[in-house]
Amino acid sequence: MTPSTVYFTNLRTAPGNSLLQKLERMVRQAGFEKIDFKDKYVAVKIHFGEYGNLAYIRPNYAAVIIRMIRELGGKPFLTDANTLYSGSRHNAVDHLHTAMVNGFNPIATGADVIIADGLRGKDERIIDIQGKYCPEPHIGAAIAEADIIISLTHFKGHEQAGFGGTLKNIGMGSGSVAGKRDMHATAQPRIQEDKCIGCKICENHCNHDAIHVIDRKAQIDYAKCVGCGQCIALCKSEGVVVGSHESSAILNYKIDEYAKAVLHGKPHFHVAFIMNVSPECDCWNHNDAAIVPDLGIACSFDPVALDQACVDLVNAAPVLRTSNMLTDKLHLAPSSENACCCSADAPSSENACCCSAANATEDDCCSEHPDHFHHLHPDTDWQAGLRYAEEIGLGTRHYHLIRL
Repeated sequence: MTPSTVYFTNLRTAPGNSLLQKLERMVRQAGFEKIDFKDKYVAVKIHFGEYGNLAYIRPNYAAVIIRMIRELGGKPFLTDANTLYSGSRHNAVDHLHTAMVNGFNPIATGADVIIADGLRGKDERIIDIQGKYCPEPHIGAAIAEADIIISLTHFKGHEQAGFGGTLKNIGMGSGSVAGKRDMHATAQPRIQEDKCIGCKICENHCNHDAIHVIDRKAQIDYAKCVGCGQCIALCKSEGVVVGSHESSAILNYKIDEYAKAVLHGKPHFHVAFIMNVSPECDCWNHNDAAIVPDLGIACSFDPVALDQACVDLVNAAPVLRTSNMLTDKLHLAPSSENACCCSADAPSSENACCCSAANATEDDCCSEHPDHFHHLHPDTDWQAGLRYAEEIGLGTRHYHLIRL
């Protein structure tokens, strides 16, 4: 298969060359203007950020893309679908309010916000793709009816999928509430009783009354559990974890099929922001410290190649010791320095991930192919998702990276 092209720009700036200008220059060079936007409805799929989480994409970047679409004759709108779990985006009223509070409004971005699946998450279109895992994905109506899909993705870790990238933004993010339930059906968590401390955080935040603490240990009612993963993200003692390696892989397969339903037969283009690479999803009302330095912005017509390139860029970056979540997993000693360097033979600190801690091993951090996402979430299988996405024709993992 011919490699796809992925464009990348770092975050270095100069007078007359701001990050917003670099973003515009990059997407133009990537061929954004070749899309026929004239009089087309353009869904700009984005994550508005759960209230309290500050790792989401700044609205300023969305404004650049919106302006370009309008200049090319398109009719853009910012969109996302409601969540399965409780939170500030569980219904369209709260979701719209959260979007506005976080800066996604017509004044800041130049576009209106449409919640794709309506007030209660039931406004959907069923798209027959004859998928192996999800034959008929339930897609938010506003996204399903759009003529063109443009995705803007905050690239980060994810406690169930391994990482959250473009495919997850499109697939999981475009599913109606029924669609999200469909995707999560085999991703139910399990309790590690030896680590559960009975704090009841999971019980207090479960939107489906599926988890309760009994005799100081959490118990899951699997007849009620939809596998949304909120308990996994909120538990800081690792008392709740992904049910099995297979469930993570199947979740990724389902996300791929939903992404296929969204993109099939439509022009599409994708931008990924590799900044504030938090260890977990933006869906929660908090975000932990970034695991690597801010790297840059990438874009492509191929969502699979883009996700693979983002993974590779993150894995080539040094681990930030301020990210307690990842450094704890790697047994790195605390340090006031951002990155660690372990040997004279290591590459420059720009690309090296190095370990000076006594307990760290070469396999932990300094292997030829480090995998920060596997270390963060060892029960997940992000590679399965990219392999399957390639298999069903969403794109290719092989890419040519053009640095601008």
